[in-house]
Amino acid sequence: MSSQLLDLRQHGQSVWYDDMSRRLLASGELLRMIHRDGLAGVTSNPTILEQAVNRTDAYDEEIALLARRGMSAPEIYARIVTADIAEAADVLHPVHEATAAGDGYVSLEVSPALADDAEATVAEALALWRLLDRDNAMIKVPGTAAGLVAVRRLIAAGVNVNVTLLFSLADYDGAARAYIDGIADRVAAGGDVGRIASVASVFVSRIDTAVDRLLDRIAGSARDPEVRRRAVALSGEAAVANAKLVYRRFSDVFGTPAWHELAARGARPQRPLWASTGTKNPRYSDMKYVETLVGPHTVTTLPPGAMAAFRDHGHARSVIADDVVGARRVIDELARLGVDLDAVLAALKAEGLRAFEDSFEALMLGVDTKRKAALLRGGFQVAGAGLGEALDRRNVQLQMDDYVERLWQKDPSLWSDEPDEQKRIAQRLGWLESPEIMARALPRLTRFAEAVRRDGIRDVVLLGMGGSSLAPEVMRAILGGRADVPALHVLDSTDPGAVLAVEGRTSAAATLFIVASKSGTTVEPNALAAYFRGRLEAAGVEAPARRFVAITDEGTPLHETAVGDGWREVFVNPSDIGGRYSALSFFGLVPAALLGVDVAGVLAWGRGMARLCGPGNAMAQNPGVALGILMGEAARNGRDKLTLIAGPRLAPFGLWVEQLIAESTGKHGTGIVPVANEPLGRPEAYGPDRLFVRLRVHGGDPDEHARDGTVERLRAAGHPIVTIHLDEAAGIGAEFVRWEIATATAGAILAINPFDEPNVQQAKDATRALLARYQAEGRLPAPAPAPTRADLAARFARVGPGAYVALLAYLPFDPLIDARLAQCRAIVRDCLGVATTAGYGPRYLHSTGQLHKGGADSGVFVVLTAAPRCDVAIPGEPYSFATLEMAQALGDIASLEAAGRRVVHLHLADPDHTTVDRACALIESALPDTHR
Repeated sequence: MSSQLLDLRQHGQSVWYDDMSRRLLASGELLRMIHRDGLAGVTSNPTILEQAVNRTDAYDEEIALLARRGMSAPEIYARIVTADIAEAADVLHPVHEATAAGDGYVSLEVSPALADDAEATVAEALALWRLLDRDNAMIKVPGTAAGLVAVRRLIAAGVNVNVTLLFSLADYDGAARAYIDGIADRVAAGGDVGRIASVASVFVSRIDTAVDRLLDRIAGSARDPEVRRRAVALSGEAAVANAKLVYRRFSDVFGTPAWHELAARGARPQRPLWASTGTKNPRYSDMKYVETLVGPHTVTTLPPGAMAAFRDHGHARSVIADDVVGARRVIDELARLGVDLDAVLAALKAEGLRAFEDSFEALMLGVDTKRKAALLRGGFQVAGAGLGEALDRRNVQLQMDDYVERLWQKDPSLWSDEPDEQKRIAQRLGWLESPEIMARALPRLTRFAEAVRRDGIRDVVLLGMGGSSLAPEVMRAILGGRADVPALHVLDSTDPGAVLAVEGRTSAAATLFIVASKSGTTVEPNALAAYFRGRLEAAGVEAPARRFVAITDEGTPLHETAVGDGWREVFVNPSDIGGRYSALSFFGLVPAALLGVDVAGVLAWGRGMARLCGPGNAMAQNPGVALGILMGEAARNGRDKLTLIAGPRLAPFGLWVEQLIAESTGKHGTGIVPVANEPLGRPEAYGPDRLFVRLRVHGGDPDEHARDGTVERLRAAGHPIVTIHLDEAAGIGAEFVRWEIATATAGAILAINPFDEPNVQQAKDATRALLARYQAEGRLPAPAPAPTRADLAARFARVGPGAYVALLAYLPFDPLIDARLAQCRAIVRDCLGVATTAGYGPRYLHSTGQLHKGGADSGVFVVLTAAPRCDVAIPGEPYSFATLEMAQALGDIASLEAAGRRVVHLHLADPDHTTVDRACALIESALPDTHR
């Protein structure tokens, strides 16, 4: 029997346990503490619940079961948390009865996000009260202005309330007044008040943490030794002094004649509850905020550490009412030293509310993650593979190699035996942790997006290339479209027409620019940033630097520029996350948050997939590794054209997959050719080099049934087909993770490093050389003479099985041009019996450009350029955007030719869709009709 804790009760103080978990209940520890220590209550908060649910597996099976029953994350949260609170209340109910409803309470908090909404707080509190259906439950409500309005109404309705996040005397006064007014309202309505209970939770140790920091600063800068001595002497005094003054106010408030009238009706005083009693400063006694606050009609909440410490060596003595004069002297002396205690306490209250909001958001994200992991099981089917034996052998081999464990341990030897190469690989594996890193950054993303919207920003322009732009573009296309958020414009082109089009669609007065570059030296976004900075200055926008946001690695030139020039925000991405693996990092999620995407939902899907792909899951049920084995073995067996089939809703996802696979695997003469957005054809149009992956989303897509029929015919023809089902469009968050793990796995099977891009630099160097020539000579080399139909026919006649044709357009995006290129792709495929791809320059240089030069020599590249209709100068450069674009096109052609690739260059008179139509007609006229 613990005499120390029981002694607190002898002095009129109740002990409540500041912790809640399923373990506490299942182990019987709660019941033991009641009998051993005289424990009289339990409190919880979002931080406690987040740790209990997210950081243990105690709730996993129940969450999975409820998920399969179709329950949402909020519904699951309410079920699992209220079940624990209700069970704890039942365990404590004998205490409740023995103390005539004086003790035995268990607290559950309303969502902190409702802190400024009285109506919503009342509604949620009443819903929780009814759901718990326990007379010894307490609903925690933060002591904000709106919260206190809610407290009064809830007390009047007969709900027990724990008013939390109180720091100052004014906070306490508000809580006491709300309680008394609520009691008076209930009495006036003829209600019983005899079993209504409330506590006012006053936070303690956090006050000393904040005040001591200010006192240290004052002592450190004081020239007067006396000032320094006074500052040092006040360290660790503010919190207890503040609590003593609160207790005196409690005695005064509940000693008035008005209160005695209500007490005569059976009303109970609202007891002060001391919260945040764990000592945070190691210089202070671990019992500092327990032993100094003992007194009648109070509650102390003890976290596990403080509970164990008091049980071991605590001493109970009623001291809370002692030396109130000294307490006032401490507060006055702080003011004389320049410590604005009111401001400190207000900041602590805001900080505490923010911390609980963040914990609640993390809690809900964790529940949703586990829910979505359950939903992801079984969403992956393979049909007609013809690769069964190869897949089985590889599966066994990877299991014997402990592949999954080593992947999550970031073992670079999975991809290379060469020490220097392993060092480089080790610096590119941070993407495995990206979903968890971003889960912690979610509050920052949310607040940033809210601030941007409050500032009246109507358009956001993303300036980036490749991995810095493709994931945001995909999320914009698939998940964007809300009218109440800024429109996102992704500008990943140096075409002057594209630049002017974005400028024409936006207003300088209400536009924010994101410059995204891992290295901070990428030529395209830097040129575009310089241009738009000049446009803002020309438009007279005040503080134009504040209209820019940077996403980059630590210490890059972009990082230094953004900090030095005072840009609005700088998001520093972990440097060990490569560009094409950065979808679920700041590169993908900052733009997504701004355009109103449910980032928490996307992250929950991503984290759910990561859980399934982790070492705790059997390899046969690992969705990412399973897809990677299929991709790698299919490529080794000649099926290296991975062809995505998707309806309009998910088709944009192919842009991201295309870069990920092409740039990761296309090197050292091997690789997987991703085929995205190729029109679906008849089974006979496809050769034996295809692996089809079909993406489906719940609710279907236009023409879904027509695709079903075509896919079934492809399967019947013997083509391997993978089907991936998404429960909702936001499930692309899971697909980002699945495909990253799959690509890394395929790289291991193909014995390549999937995290470098050795051939990308070739085109950059060629472009740089051409721009130097332009500066020296004042012009670029003239395009080669246009090939004739006979020239093209001769080229196409040499295109054999296993090849692919890429249409590469250095043109501004135009839906008519895009549709015509897609039509041309279908005709090329049908006539030649080969796969086709398409890309816009210079975007594809940061995507499929690596595959073009480093992969197998199986591509035929048709490059379309055009004389610009207009041009735009680049500030600070001797060349324009049109010159830069043409230099990039000619540089890529030169790089392809240097690599021995087959290249056709068609230079058009202008970038009009009718001109492109004539070029496509020329290509089509030169095709054989063998496969038509």
